[in-house]
Amino acid sequence: MNDDGARDIRELRLPKWGKVVELEGLVPFLVVDEQEVPIAPIRRFLTDFLAQGNSPRSVRSYAYALLRWWRWLRAVGVDWDKATSAECRDLVLWLGLHAKPRNTPRTKSRDTAGTVNPITRKRYLDDRYAARTIRHSNAVVRSFYEFWIEIGEGPLLNPVPLSSRGWRSHAHHNPLEPFRNGGCLRYNPKLPKQRPREIPDPQWAQLFAALRHNRDRALLALTVSTAARAAEILGLRLVDLDWGEQLIRVTRKGSGASQWLPASAEAFVWLRIWIADLETPPEPNDPLWQTLRRRDRGQGLCRQPMTYDALRKVLTRANEVLGTNWSMHDLRHTAALRMARDEHLSERDVQTILGHAHLSTTIEIYLVQDEAETIARVRRHLAELADPDRPAPAPAPGYDESDLTVLFGGPL
Repeated sequence: MNDDGARDIRELRLPKWGKVVELEGLVPFLVVDEQEVPIAPIRRFLTDFLAQGNSPRSVRSYAYALLRWWRWLRAVGVDWDKATSAECRDLVLWLGLHAKPRNTPRTKSRDTAGTVNPITRKRYLDDRYAARTIRHSNAVVRSFYEFWIEIGEGPLLNPVPLSSRGWRSHAHHNPLEPFRNGGCLRYNPKLPKQRPREIPDPQWAQLFAALRHNRDRALLALTVSTAARAAEILGLRLVDLDWGEQLIRVTRKGSGASQWLPASAEAFVWLRIWIADLETPPEPNDPLWQTLRRRDRGQGLCRQPMTYDALRKVLTRANEVLGTNWSMHDLRHTAALRMARDEHLSERDVQTILGHAHLSTTIEIYLVQDEAETIARVRRHLAELADPDRPAPAPAPGYDESDLTVLFGGPL
């Protein structure tokens, strides 16, 4: 502590205490201590969280955020039910100063971590805590204490306070959108400006040419034409393909609902080639994407369902050849912007294909245009206006051309 009572967080280190474990019970993920005993307050909260219809992936994400909070409380010597806003404030400051722990040191990415790729203009990941990670941590901890305050067994005040400076709840609410719970948290860091993540057509052709296998070509062609998430694409089975209508059925990440998405004819061609490459065609309910892996049972190479790590490795190999840092989520952004530029599709159509609950998510995150392309389109627009041979617009029905000439001081 300093003279004014503030902590010196620069030298604080989080203890490697506890871990998140996957279980076969009611709650799929729990936080346990060093003796493998579940943390009772977290278990009760995650049970209630799961009962609200949240997915196991969300439970896992919340468990890791609460594990970090528990480690922080142990580092500063505060019980969970005695935490105040000072603990939340200091954790946000600590996350902004320190790097994330790594199980293994960087090797290939040591020189590129945190830099900007000159080809894609995307920043490589580094070991710093991103603003979205800190905001997610605050949201999780606040919801945890809201649960305990509601049942009357937690602290009197939530240690993650709301901001009251120049903020009114739903001050600029769009009447076409539903009201969202919560508000601005006091210690949330500002998000950086969203950058476009579209893969330009020439670079998409290079990426596609760098793929080694028909399976990878089919998978990426299907992703860039449907805008589905990587986990949704990996969950496809043979029964989820409608060859006649060229549709695929995905299970949405958030709601778990099934949705049919249209795919391009090229994607289905590559799908047919990939299935023909298989020695034994998969059964209707078998995973569509398979990979060869060696097992320790003396069976040699065996086909197994493709995992997300294996999918990341596909792009890693292509990126190493091209000197780029494209990701699977860039394909989803690319598909969204391609659809947005089609004059026959509305923003609501794009929202439906992307599976977003709110149109604002589609517009603010996925339809971010590249500044260079916007400037080029505006220049074409100005050139058309300055063209002397540009035909004059015809008056709308019901308007007399001579009256409009008098009104605007000259011919249209």
